[in-house]
Amino acid sequence: MKSKKLSFTMIALISILVLCLFQTSCLSSFGASPEGKRLDRIQSSPEYEDEHFENKPFVSNIKEGVFYQMMKRQLFGDEERVPGSQIPVQTPDLSLFQTPVRGGLRAIWFGHASVLIELDGVRIFTDPVFADKVSPFTSVGPERFFPPPIPLSLLPKIDAVVISHDHYDHLDMSTVQFLKEKGTKFFVPLGIGAHLEKWGVPESQIVELDWWEKGKVGDVEFICTPAVHYSGRGLFNRKSTLWSSWSLVGPKNKVFFSGDTGYSPHFSEIGKKLGPFDLTAIKIGAYDWTWEGIHMNPEDAVKANIDLNGKTMLPVHWGTFNLAIHEWKEPIVRTLKAANESKSNLVTPKPGQVVEIGSPFHSEAWWENVK
Repeated sequence: MKSKKLSFTMIALISILVLCLFQTSCLSSFGASPEGKRLDRIQSSPEYEDEHFENKPFVSNIKEGVFYQMMKRQLFGDEERVPGSQIPVQTPDLSLFQTPVRGGLRAIWFGHASVLIELDGVRIFTDPVFADKVSPFTSVGPERFFPPPIPLSLLPKIDAVVISHDHYDHLDMSTVQFLKEKGTKFFVPLGIGAHLEKWGVPESQIVELDWWEKGKVGDVEFICTPAVHYSGRGLFNRKSTLWSSWSLVGPKNKVFFSGDTGYSPHFSEIGKKLGPFDLTAIKIGAYDWTWEGIHMNPEDAVKANIDLNGKTMLPVHWGTFNLAIHEWKEPIVRTLKAANESKSNLVTPKPGQVVEIGSPFHSEAWWENVK
């Protein structure tokens, strides 16, 4: 068994090295390892032990004894993982960003975990990824199903970005490099500042936090809160940086962003300390029974919203990239059913469709028309 695992690792490593010979930009995309004062701070974190970050209690990424079964289904499964026709994308009117939000809270889902949030006068982007492929390479990797509702070049000024962890579908080098030129401030869990500095982000624009630490932009507090996941942009640096959720607390409204996570008591803890939340953006997709410890399923996502005392749930992390074994629209179908059964308030916008809290929103099962 060990020799098979080694050969799989070696094949993956050789493949990456060969691709890097033809595409040297991937070397920068891997980011950098924490060192110096950053590493000293990491090593003093309660979440850090035995030279890496760890979920406590320990959670395995993949259930024991099912690795090859999981890989077989990943490579040869017959699920419809990519939509057969175009996903409807709405292009927001850019004049929308010239006036304050009436109730103080507005959200636009850009696909996957990327949500543009206007919260009590502060414009925030969660895990913004505008790349065509989520990979170290620009020519290889899972490709997005639809273009971003607003091109990167036409975005309004973004005051702050929150990053949940450093995987390629959540932290995109090209997007970071564009936004850093606009003066955007980056709120990241411990260690991720090393990647940003390598990509040219000034130290003054990086706020690097451990769980329960906080920063501020305008009147909004950015609180780094727990999650159950893992990290790493290379083959040999897993769990080298911290992963997190984010709680955004304004004077009038509160927003929770789950990042990637398994279901655990941390949702109840956050809900008790910081809730209720006017809006929760919670991951529902990219799951499998073999790795639900670090990627919760749709039913648990709805339970998480209840634990958080979320008033309105916006499902994210689905319908954008082929990253899991399930059918592409299965996450939202299961989420809607669970939300209806629990009488949870769920909004299901198309990519680019504006959700304004406090104003009526008509949700449609738009995915049913994508064949």
